[in-house]
Amino acid sequence: MINFFDYTSAIKPAKGTLLLSEPFLSDPNFDRTVVLLCEHNDDGSFGFVLNKPSKVELSEIIEDVHQFDGTVYIGGPVQHNTLHYIHRFPGLVGGQEIQNGLYWGGDFTQLVQMIENKEISEHDIRFFIGYSGWEEGQLEEELDKKSWIVAELNNLDIVFESNEVDMWKNILKGLGGKYSIYSNYPTDPRLN
Repeated sequence: MINFFDYTSAIKPAKGTLLLSEPFLSDPNFDRTVVLLCEHNDDGSFGFVLNKPSKVELSEIIEDVHQFDGTVYIGGPVQHNTLHYIHRFPGLVGGQEIQNGLYWGGDFTQLVQMIENKEISEHDIRFFIGYSGWEEGQLEEELDKKSWIVAELNNLDIVFESNEVDMWKNILKGLGGKYSIYSNYPTDPRLN
């Protein structure tokens, strides 16, 4: 792969950081994606693509859920037969804190009950089919190849309130400098 970009991120990947795909990453699973890292350690990494909505309704996956308008996202190319969720509910039993005020998973029965009781808004939870995963050392290799830009997650509204269509571009713009320029690269430079 030829890489046209000269960037090094001062930010290292860690639980709670974002991975932004470089503008011409050839993997269609990660074309202009924003991935929230939920775990990053010596054994590997995993997270969820935040800006790839599916065409599936939550009620098609969970029979007990009615009248919930939250979008279900494609979390990545691994295990599309699994459902995951991130949320802002510290009281959800078994939820694992990703960073201050942001949690992954938790008691599913309690979650469904909270949804049915309208204790949860679609602005406080995101559901994902599948996830993104990297084996030991794999993410570091991809970072060395400049496939990803690492960014801090400074505002949870990026996760829950952002328009997924413009998320990748807006985060790059927010990083400023050369990243702002990268955000305007066309999807296919031959059409420019």
